[in-house]
Amino acid sequence: MDLVDSEGNIVHIDSQNFSYKDLQKITNNFEQKIGKGGFGTVYRGQLYNGEQVAVKLLDNSSQQGTKEFLAEVLQLSRVHHKNLVALVGYCKDELGRMALVYEYMPGGSLHTYITGKDRNARFLSWEERLRILLEAAQGLLYLHRECNPPIIHRDVKTENILLNHILEAKIADFGLSKAFQENCTHITTNVAGTLGYLDPEYHYSYQLTEKSDVYSFGVILLEMVTSKPPIIDGRDKIHLTRWVHQKLTKGSMDDVVDKRLLGRYDVNSSWKVVELAKNCCAEASAQRPVMSHVVSELRECLELVLGNSRVIDSVRSSSSRRIAFEVAKNAESLLPDGPSIR
Repeated sequence: MDLVDSEGNIVHIDSQNFSYKDLQKITNNFEQKIGKGGFGTVYRGQLYNGEQVAVKLLDNSSQQGTKEFLAEVLQLSRVHHKNLVALVGYCKDELGRMALVYEYMPGGSLHTYITGKDRNARFLSWEERLRILLEAAQGLLYLHRECNPPIIHRDVKTENILLNHILEAKIADFGLSKAFQENCTHITTNVAGTLGYLDPEYHYSYQLTEKSDVYSFGVILLEMVTSKPPIIDGRDKIHLTRWVHQKLTKGSMDDVVDKRLLGRYDVNSSWKVVELAKNCCAEASAQRPVMSHVVSELRECLELVLGNSRVIDSVRSSSSRRIAFEVAKNAESLLPDGPSIR
């Protein structure tokens, strides 16, 4: 399909254009619901060639018009990275029904592994957590630095980090974020992001920058260390950054790290991750690092665990990673006070 871009050029969208009837066949009339988010409902499907896909049917309440939607699809079709969920196709029919078709990620979301609510989700070792963090960081770095125009995700959280069958991480829902021009920010009065992950500056500036994504990723770093949610319920709700601060003030890293690890983690790399999270979650966005620094720091963390002098491409080859996954499957500095809960 051809589309006229913002500069008046005719461009071709490579992604497949599905009809709504196609989507009904692919999903067996939307039989298997696998998720629901702020933008719509996701269904599992299978293409005619046997490829598994995830069909995100956008809510009818979306204010996005045809031109805006197709422009977003155009941008999505140009985004290719191993740590981003790939777009397979899209649907926009005469009745205004819109959908995006993505590659299917059988491992589900990182959220299910961290919370432990899904008994079928296997336990993640410390090394696996570092690998997943590094892969997710690489995906965000690509959005911020390699896309033209750059892309702010706007809703970075564990639910939007998906895993494949060998636990390789990919960022999802970035296609429903907003592109921003160089040296500019996206300004909106609509609520963006998710409670607990939201950049504190957004509450009064309503401005989103790449540093907003960095803040959200800092919260994820702490989730991976602690297996605690961003907002911890109790007599008084407390933000995870403050909880970690309190624990480290009174105790040691053992009081912070996920108890299910049974002490099987590298202390030096865990401190490094917590320090990185501290910087990412700085109240002032100017004090936060860029994602290239986050990637570099996480590489060093993984090197500490592996005992190697360097980590190539952040992961082992797919074949060795698959073997490690099967073996595991069968074998079974202080942070500042966090933002107030609003």
